[in-house]
Amino acid sequence: MTLLKKVIATLALLPALACANEGGFPLDHAPDRTKDVSALQNGAKLFVNYCLNCHAASSMRYNRLRDIGLSEDQIKNNLLFTGEKVGDLMKISMSPADAKAWFGAAPPDLSVIARAKASELGSGPDWIYTYLRSYYKDDSRPTGWNNMLFPNVGMPHVLWELQGIRAAKYVEEKDPHDEGKTIHKFAGFEQIKPGKMSAIEYDNAVADLVGYLEWMAEPAQNTRKRLGVWVLLFLGFFLLLTWRLNASYWKNVK
Repeated sequence: MTLLKKVIATLALLPALACANEGGFPLDHAPDRTKDVSALQNGAKLFVNYCLNCHAASSMRYNRLRDIGLSEDQIKNNLLFTGEKVGDLMKISMSPADAKAWFGAAPPDLSVIARAKASELGSGPDWIYTYLRSYYKDDSRPTGWNNMLFPNVGMPHVLWELQGIRAAKYVEEKDPHDEGKTIHKFAGFEQIKPGKMSAIEYDNAVADLVGYLEWMAEPAQNTRKRLGVWVLLFLGFFLLLTWRLNASYWKNVK
């Protein structure tokens, strides 16, 4: 029931998040890193260091990270900072009341966010990948940041030290529906201050983080897919066998 409640709670946020694509901002395709163990390990490190301060993943236990090649000692020494145990759930110390007071709303649990954000516009990983690469400096916002995919988002840019500071560029173009008017059109980002990573390194880091979120939403997904192939092969063989047995049974019946 706990996982079901988390899914329902995350899905309940979708109407409020729907404005993220009202402006027609396109989603970028997220690289599939769910089978890359080193990428998943790096994504887990980024998740614990940058996301787990405010967002819980209370359907995931730290010891499940052994499935991506981490030993218990590596988990203890690199991913546990405040006295948690390896078997504990990935919870946060911030209470919902404090979160609402500080941010206006409690940050959503990220256990299944990669599934919850899927829509007809693209997959959940595509949405998260685009979102984390669409922040720009906006001094009119309380946090000092805004997002092209999710306008007026309440979440600050937690990865800004890695990406650096960017500004959104706009150009004036004629309105295709009214020649007497002009429209304010987004024309890309301008790097104001470099970050610790280059643009390519940052995109790769975000891809690793998104890959981890996708894996975390269903850690057994790769096993399920592999088993699915064998199940389909078995059913195909069984169908062929049944067809030939049926033909053999009825061939002498007149």
